[in-house]
Amino acid sequence: MALIIGWVLVCSWPAWADFGLGENAYLEQDYEAAMREWAPLASRGDAEAQNMVGYMYRWGQGVAQDFEKARYWYRLAADQGHESAQNNLGLLYLYGLGVPKDYAKAFRWFLRAAEQGNAAGQNHVGLMFYKGEGVEQDYIQAYQWAFLAAEQGMDPAIQAVAMLEEEMTPAQIEKAEALARAWRPKGPETVL
Repeated sequence: MALIIGWVLVCSWPAWADFGLGENAYLEQDYEAAMREWAPLASRGDAEAQNMVGYMYRWGQGVAQDFEKARYWYRLAADQGHESAQNNLGLLYLYGLGVPKDYAKAFRWFLRAAEQGNAAGQNHVGLMFYKGEGVEQDYIQAYQWAFLAAEQGMDPAIQAVAMLEEEMTPAQIEKAEALARAWRPKGPETVL
């Protein structure tokens, strides 16, 4: 049994090392080197690498900016439950980058990320409930999701909570805070 575990660790080490090398290169702004490390991992199904390859195509880092390729890689990672990729895919639909602008699809992707506890996704869900984009306007839901993101330190969400408190009644705020306190994150398998 120890031999099997050792073999699994030895075989998985190169994949982690490649991602780490890519991460180091990315942090040093050597985007071409990062892409060289991450692209093979992404092609083999590594969701974190897929998200980063999508991100690099989104922003044109080390490659020509290509929103369609960004969507392709984000979608592969998002379908595996990668919460950041789900949020990133939502942004493409929100702004119509490489896809037709579609608030309903953006909302669904943001919600998948938010339900796993992703602060950016929670902030976006709150904003969409506030504006009534892709979903029926609901200040209580907007406050609940913004509150959850604010508890993770997300500055835009902290500002959104303060703004919503100016527009809501004390009873609405109490209900929204109760919903936020009762909320529990879901695993990726339950939101797909």
